[in-house]
Amino acid sequence: MDDHDQFDTQANGQDSCHQGRLADVRVLIVDDERDILEAFDAAFQSEGAMTLTATDGDEAVRICNDDPPDIVILDMMLPKRSGFLVLEKIKGLEFSPIVIMVTANEGQRHQAYGESLGVDAYLQKPVPLSLLLDKAVELLDARDDALDALESQED
Repeated sequence: MDDHDQFDTQANGQDSCHQGRLADVRVLIVDDERDILEAFDAAFQSEGAMTLTATDGDEAVRICNDDPPDIVILDMMLPKRSGFLVLEKIKGLEFSPIVIMVTANEGQRHQAYGESLGVDAYLQKPVPLSLLLDKAVELLDARDDALDALESQED
């Protein structure tokens, strides 16, 4: 069994001519509010992403250690381990995922702290799903462009 089998591949049963902007991208969505979790999950699957969800910080860190996703959508206020502590742990991994922190907290101090820990984007709830998806695509494209540039330098 492949390590990636834990990610939900339901979205990949789509018609091959419309795989979505996030086809084959592995996304971990971390939020303790079920409605938000389900809405984000459905939105990412609609774009072709393979998704996995977690409802607390400890579970998110375990998943990232076992099978790092390409991108993590991370709430700040979580049970067991805050989003900041999750961010600190997963940004220390050798192959750290892109992290978009989504929070209802409006404090600039929190955003600055998240940025100091390496968050890739910081969005305020309620975040429009289209904005969240666009930001994920933008960050993945930028990462891919940076990797391509590195590879061409090595050649």
